[in-house]
Amino acid sequence: MDRNYFGITDTGKIRSNNEDTFIAEKIAGTDFVLACVIDGVGGYTGGEVAAAIARDTILKLIDNPTGDLSLLMRTAITEANDQIIAEKQQNKEHEDMACVLTMALADLKNNQFHYAHVGDTRLYLLRDSSLIKISKDQSFVGFMEDSGRLTEEQAMQHPKRNEINKALGFPGNINLQEDYIETGNSPFLPGDLILLCSDGLSDMVNKQSITELLLKHTELEVKGAELIDAANNNGGKDNITVVLVKNDKASFVHEVTKPVALPKKKKVVPALPETIIREEQITEQENKVAKLKQAEAKKMSGKNMLLIFIAIVALAAVAYLFSKQSSGILGDQPTPPVDSTAYAKNTQALKLQDTLNKLTGNILILDTSVFKSPILISEPIKINRDSLYLKATGNITIKSDSGYKGQPFLIAPTNKSTLLENFTLENFDDVSELQRKGVLLKNVQFIRTDAPAVVKPIK
Repeated sequence: MDRNYFGITDTGKIRSNNEDTFIAEKIAGTDFVLACVIDGVGGYTGGEVAAAIARDTILKLIDNPTGDLSLLMRTAITEANDQIIAEKQQNKEHEDMACVLTMALADLKNNQFHYAHVGDTRLYLLRDSSLIKISKDQSFVGFMEDSGRLTEEQAMQHPKRNEINKALGFPGNINLQEDYIETGNSPFLPGDLILLCSDGLSDMVNKQSITELLLKHTELEVKGAELIDAANNNGGKDNITVVLVKNDKASFVHEVTKPVALPKKKKVVPALPETIIREEQITEQENKVAKLKQAEAKKMSGKNMLLIFIAIVALAAVAYLFSKQSSGILGDQPTPPVDSTAYAKNTQALKLQDTLNKLTGNILILDTSVFKSPILISEPIKINRDSLYLKATGNITIKSDSGYKGQPFLIAPTNKSTLLENFTLENFDDVSELQRKGVLLKNVQFIRTDAPAVVKPIK
């Protein structure tokens, strides 16, 4: 087994059977690794049957990844859904069966991964010691947690935690619902690690503990086993499945080249010839020239005095007119309009920049009750961090101020990963910073920009 991918599943402490299954395989003859976690639901045997159907269908259809990979993954999931529904119709014992899944296709050659997701299994990306949740839980409690209305601890203990909104095998044609299957793609940089898991892990082990286990300098097999043990030690209330894929290429190293000090040039001051002027050496002609220069200087001095006098008179006239206007003698004149949004605009942009500068961790959640939309900017918002997850609880518009058409964000060259979620970017002509390797976009919309033609946001 290659050491850069690994999968493991466990029944847990409470259940008597395991309805989970997984895929962790390198596709023969390619640089792709296929990873998938499938969680079956619907009775003692029904969940296992649904999960097995989904697994077999995906392996059959994704055996030679080419073309539009998101479409390929959608097609595989749709076919699995149709197969599960057909089995339910033929076997009444399985009429309640269904399954949820998260699938990732890691393209190690091009340092990318593509993913597709239905339900409440999860996909995480570990980069630079930061664990970022990529997929969205398609459940009421998951929505409350993702939107910041529930903390992770509250969501883990919520009585409706396992009630899902979407699954393979549910009634209805998923082809008619564009957003039924969540898909996206992301850079998969050397040193990155992706984790796919069932809710048997995420309901039992919090994000911090998962991160700590993944950051250990151990093999993937050990990491997987320790995650299973952690879930079981916390109760093991459900089946637990973990799949790990690592980009094991050498990590990027940013080398700072020290400039070579150039030898200082000595300043050479030419020696001045000694000049000795004697009174008796001044010729009569030189005396005439000196007298002419003195006369010319007197004329120029007179002209300068006249110009200064005219300037003083003009300034006095302006001051007099201004004082009359202020006192109302010249009549009521309309007061020039004042930009009432200028202070608020500056305050919002400065507050966001100041908050980013003072951030101690790598995650910043912007509450829409504190950061009012739109935030008008006249210079780019600077991200000077190695990694950042910037998310709005609702949706915040960042808008170019009139006259400014530059970048919405300026990301430091040392930044390796930035994830922006729930933002609308309006009226920007230049969004090239968002096309950099390592920048992920989730629920980011563009208004009156050329961005949709060049930026592919994560849906």
